[in-house]
Amino acid sequence: MFDLEVLLPDFWSILDAVPVTLLMAVTVFICSTLLGGLFAFVEHRRLPVLRQLVIAYKIAFKGVPMVVVIFLAYYGLPPALDFVATLFGVKVNAHSLPNWVIIIVALSACVAAFQAEVWKGALNSFDSGQSDAALSLGYSGGQLFRRVMFPQIIVAAIPDLANAFMVIMKALSLAFAIEVVDIFAQAQLTAALNFYYLEAFLVAVVFYMVIAYVVTKLADKIEARLRVRT
Repeated sequence: MFDLEVLLPDFWSILDAVPVTLLMAVTVFICSTLLGGLFAFVEHRRLPVLRQLVIAYKIAFKGVPMVVVIFLAYYGLPPALDFVATLFGVKVNAHSLPNWVIIIVALSACVAAFQAEVWKGALNSFDSGQSDAALSLGYSGGQLFRRVMFPQIIVAAIPDLANAFMVIMKALSLAFAIEVVDIFAQAQLTAALNFYYLEAFLVAVVFYMVIAYVVTKLADKIEARLRVRT
């Protein structure tokens, strides 16, 4: 039976995992956004060889389930780091790498493939005629990007970037597979102590919904302000 008295203790217990979850999500979001932006730039510029490598990367990481990538990183990343360190004559104990670092690397690699599509779409939405006009006025490549191109493509990308953040939040629930505790994992641990699983998972749902609401509203406000400026 559903027990209302369990909700408050479960709330405080699961709340402890919220800051850690948000910190990991923000870190993955920043890393994947930067990497995805780099991939999109390579495709947009049609750089030889690199473009084919980026396409192959996107196909691989969009096709392989995230949980598989997480386990590949868990078992493969420490030996790979040890091997690279040995090549440079550096002694490290990569097997002591914290699991939260592994989950950030694995999810960043996965989400970057999708972020590349976000930036690619935003770049394609930019009117190339504006580039020609800016260059004819004496703008350098850097000035063109900072003053004309970036302010417009960031506005086009914001809704999808907000969605990407929520995808990361949900993907972090897979982190429990390698013993990294997020909101979902904490709900499982809390429920295992008192056997009130329904109550614990409902509290977790509330946290996810609140985060989604805040992210959506924040993205809408940022988009509205940037549209006014551009």
